[in-house]
Amino acid sequence: MAEVSREVNATRISLVRGDITKQSIDAIVNAANSGLLGGGGVDGAIHRAGGPAILEECKQIRNLQGPCAPGQAVITGGGNLIAKHVIHAVGPIWRGGTTNEADTLASAYRASLSLAQAFDLKTIAFPSISTGAYGYPVDAAAAIAISTVTEFCQRDSALTEVRFVLFDEFTFNAYADALNQSFSAL
Repeated sequence: MAEVSREVNATRISLVRGDITKQSIDAIVNAANSGLLGGGGVDGAIHRAGGPAILEECKQIRNLQGPCAPGQAVITGGGNLIAKHVIHAVGPIWRGGTTNEADTLASAYRASLSLAQAFDLKTIAFPSISTGAYGYPVDAAAAIAISTVTEFCQRDSALTEVRFVLFDEFTFNAYADALNQSFSAL
């Protein structure tokens, strides 16, 4: 399995190709939809692997607060997953870059990282949020993901690892390019 990593303060930012549902990590991030009721892509895979407990918690959250807005995130247990928690982050639907998509995507990453810290988690794994059915261009999404995580970790982050688990070679390469560009600019 290919892997690339860099250090920011005490946090390791790593990229791996693989299946996010099989990560041995404190929390995995689900590229969720606003309804929090499962769906296709990584969302469906996480709900299938994690079992019905995750959906039940999502329904409870939705009943309490309504849908989860794009740019926001909520946390549930991990159900049958190795990860103890799932952070459900809602990214933007790509509309050509004219409706604040970049800020909304960055906000989804920041909200996820903030939840991880609030729950005293040390390790978190992200998929490529919004680049599947939501159509966000992978290169642009990778640059936003890497820069947002790097900025977060440059502040006083207690996270020891932020892992991006990328399903295919094209996405992995886009994130590796973004990571290399981000660190060459530091």
